[in-house]
Amino acid sequence: MICRPSGHHQLSRVALRNSRSVAAWIGLTTRRYQSGEVDYDGHISRRGDAHLRGLLYEAATVVLTRTTADSALRTWGLKLRERIGFKRAAVAVARKLAVIMHAMLKSGQTFQRHAEPVV
Repeated sequence: MICRPSGHHQLSRVALRNSRSVAAWIGLTTRRYQSGEVDYDGHISRRGDAHLRGLLYEAATVVLTRTTADSALRTWGLKLRERIGFKRAAVAVARKLAVIMHAMLKSGQTFQRHAEPVV
């Protein structure tokens, strides 16, 4: 999958030094709300490329619903779906997909279905 950032969302080497920062760049991490004694993680930030975020979410829903091939990522996602619901689990799987794909691009390795997913 090759996506080109659109508009003002230009890819920055500094922003993507490690694979975990990819999810934040795409907008798949939770926003933190802090005020006085209140401190909680809210909805996803939705920063970055909306089209890329949508493609990752769609891929995550396919992993959770249509795929019959077993993988560590799918197993983790299905367990998460039981605890927190389908949509939140799909966002979490989409985030992990982004992290895994960035790590694959950096290392040059192929996808390992039964490898432990990157947290």
